Amino acid sequence: MNIREQNELLEQQILSPYAALSINSQGRDHPEEQSDMRTVYQHDRDRIIHCKAFRRLKHKTQVFLAPMGDHYRTRLTHTLEVSQIARTIAKSLRLNEDLTEAIALGHDLGHTPFGHAGERTLNRVCSFGFQHYKQSIRVVEILENNGKGLNLTKEVRDGILNHRTSGNPATLEGKIVRLSDKIAYVNHDIDDAVRGKIISEKDIPDKYTDVLGNTTKKRLDTLVHDIVENSIGKSDIFMSDRIHEALMGLRSYMFESVYMNPVAKKEEQKADEMLKQLFEYYLKHISQLPDEFKYLIEVCGEDEEQVVCDYIAGMSDQYSISVFQSIFIPKSWKM
Repeated sequence: MNIREQNELLEQQILSPYAALSINSQGRDHPEEQSDMRTVYQHDRDRIIHCKAFRRLKHKTQVFLAPMGDHYRTRLTHTLEVSQIARTIAKSLRLNEDLTEAIALGHDLGHTPFGHAGERTLNRVCSFGFQHYKQSIRVVEILENNGKGLNLTKEVRDGILNHRTSGNPATLEGKIVRLSDKIAYVNHDIDDAVRGKIISEKDIPDKYTDVLGNTTKKRLDTLVHDIVENSIGKSDIFMSDRIHEALMGLRSYMFESVYMNPVAKKEEQKADEMLKQLFEYYLKHISQLPDEFKYLIEVCGEDEEQVVCDYIAGMSDQYSISVFQSIFIPKSWKM
């Protein structure tokens, strides 16, 4: 019995009857020989961590575009915070921590430069629309490895696709990530908004802080404990009505006070126009796409508009600015 088989047996012995066991995975679209050390979900986690799209998250906006300071979240640090919260909940409920981690690390791989501002731009200019959760699946199924994708298990892909608010993940591990994503971004965006002097802790309505706590640490502790206490030994993931209402109310407050705040969003119009121009330019100049994207069109038969969207969605903030400058700004004008 190799190490992987020992770990699969250990999962059967110690995990909850509601856990998604590695040995019971529905598998991959393209069957492959299993590792002698890693379970299928550990293998998926490692593939995600080592892929190019994951590394690019470190230079993609979470909420604040080009913030002046080193401590604001990026899409990568958001992803790591989601993973930490989700793993804590999964471990406490004796669910599959490896599956949970893989879903969490992969859930935002398809996010655009400049956060949701970039997502809105591509959704507007692309004739077929754009949603980051669908793009994340496209990244892992097609775009990585020169059109071959990462060949992840169906459970991980299901969790990535369904992490959005309206999603309905097939596994409890996926449901944990779906909640952990909201818990993470609501709380760390408050922290960043306070750092950016958009709001202060005292501005947050008492009806939310009285229930959840008046610091990030207290709110995270309250939310994680509530999920664990209400879900332990059950076949679903629950929050109490009181805590859930407070979280969703706090989320609404953040939309009103931060996500739509003109100070926080003052640079978005520039980002929007820049991505729009890049999209229109590459549609007219397909030959100027990088080779790996031309390969998708010429060899894999992918739609040109889709591939242009893929290229722009995969850009980091700084790379998109650099490409824009190289196309539209004369060299003698650059500082």
